[in-house]
Amino acid sequence: MPSDVPIIDLDGANAAVPSSDVTQAVADAAERFGFFQVVNHGIAAEQIDEVWSAAARFFAQPMDEKRSLLRTKENTRGYYDRELTKNARDRKEVLDISQVPFPELGDDNPANQQSVDGINQWPALPGFRQTMLGWLDACEELSLWLLAAFCLGLDEPADHLSGAFAPGHSSFVRLNYYPLDDPLAADEARDVTPLGDMALHHHTDSGALTVLLQDDVGGLQVSHGDDWLEVEPIPGALVVNTGDMMQVWSNDRYRAGLHRVAPITHRARYSLPYFFNPSYETNYAPLPGSIDAGGSAAYDTINWGKFRQARADGDFADYGAEVQISDFRLEPGNPAEK
Repeated sequence: MPSDVPIIDLDGANAAVPSSDVTQAVADAAERFGFFQVVNHGIAAEQIDEVWSAAARFFAQPMDEKRSLLRTKENTRGYYDRELTKNARDRKEVLDISQVPFPELGDDNPANQQSVDGINQWPALPGFRQTMLGWLDACEELSLWLLAAFCLGLDEPADHLSGAFAPGHSSFVRLNYYPLDDPLAADEARDVTPLGDMALHHHTDSGALTVLLQDDVGGLQVSHGDDWLEVEPIPGALVVNTGDMMQVWSNDRYRAGLHRVAPITHRARYSLPYFFNPSYETNYAPLPGSIDAGGSAAYDTINWGKFRQARADGDFADYGAEVQISDFRLEPGNPAEK
């Protein structure tokens, strides 16, 4: 299907807070699609080029080198080639790198060894670590600015939700590589969950919002009504989607964008999503201002640390039904969870 996903010009994201026009565009896109693309977002093309080069260098390494950084159930930071979505194995390889909560201490400091997601594992590639830490910082700055737009769109102060992300939050970047063939050898594939029929199966992201850098191959699709819309690559643009947490905060006014990646048969695909997630201690529930007069909260209170732990376990292996915000629903009929 052709794409109707909105494209929003952020005018360089230079203003202290988003303008009323940007706020309205973001709120409208979050309500109707849970997805939009942003251009003129303030991140330099040169930095984007450096990130692409670093990602390609990592995945071009021999499998033994990549698997030396293999993640575990206890440490979700690192390389993985058998991740699950909706209990089906995706056709992809990933490397997860977490935000450093207290950068002034250095990312090897014990204070930055996060309790739920673990610690970063870095490849021995010149410049890689510096490039990725710079990308995390750039995505953090843009995400905080977009968070203000989401708040203003709910008639809340621009900084209303910023406390959930301070002093240290649990955001991370994922390097995705979608090869044409199964990344596992035949004997390895026999012993794990079988591949599903998608490169990445349909799901919503669990955090507040996601900032995605996608290449020019395509394949990303968002559910809209009865259709799957293509999120067509735009040079220099970033894709933004609303997560489960934003749907809860808005009491279903904003929708978590249900999306998937269709199999690509002619060319390998790369993408880099940045998952903007709060501190593990954050408890979230519908904001009082998002509950209509005479209405009620659609969700019970959810603790992010516990929710994130359950979702990470489900990504690592098949432990049964994957945790969803619908598990905390106080009313039937979640519009995003299918």
